[in-house]
Amino acid sequence: MDKTLPYYRVILKRQPGAPLPEMRLPAGYRIVHFQAGDEQAWAEIEHSVDEFESVANALIYFRRDYLPYLKELERRTLFIETEAGLKVGTFTAWWNYTGVRRHPFMHWVAVRPEYQHRGLGKALVAEGVRLMVAIEGDCAMYIPTQTWSYKAIRIYRWAGFELETEEPAPGGMENHTQEGIPIIAHLIGL
Repeated sequence: MDKTLPYYRVILKRQPGAPLPEMRLPAGYRIVHFQAGDEQAWAEIEHSVDEFESVANALIYFRRDYLPYLKELERRTLFIETEAGLKVGTFTAWWNYTGVRRHPFMHWVAVRPEYQHRGLGKALVAEGVRLMVAIEGDCAMYIPTQTWSYKAIRIYRWAGFELETEEPAPGGMENHTQEGIPIIAHLIGL
């Protein structure tokens, strides 16, 4: 994350029918689904990428917002794991609501910094999009992020997501993409 940039929430949207991204994990890694007890690994990964000030804060969030849905977590949360069993990346195929309308949303996509630049992020997003399509069908899906995560935005655009500038608050999330574009346009290849 580049916190030297001004912060704006950026929302990206994948339209139905967009090609599914293809990227395989490099040798030595595998995708596994969440199992009870993996919340510690999730919290450590998210803290490592500066999404939370501490592992404890990440755990509090996870236990409050996700753990009540254990069966859905087992189905919807992926990890990248090393051959030694260390979880180094995570992806959650979740949902948000706008009123009564449910939107498929990618949540908390992250790869530990020391494992970045190995193709793991692209492989994780590709597998995550396929999981979302398998669960939700080939419908519009979203991912919220921020200007600070412009490198991730490049991966999401590679995976068929486009900057969403029309919807003011999909999934109940205020959309500041229009304000963020001038800050990151040169960094994401616009």
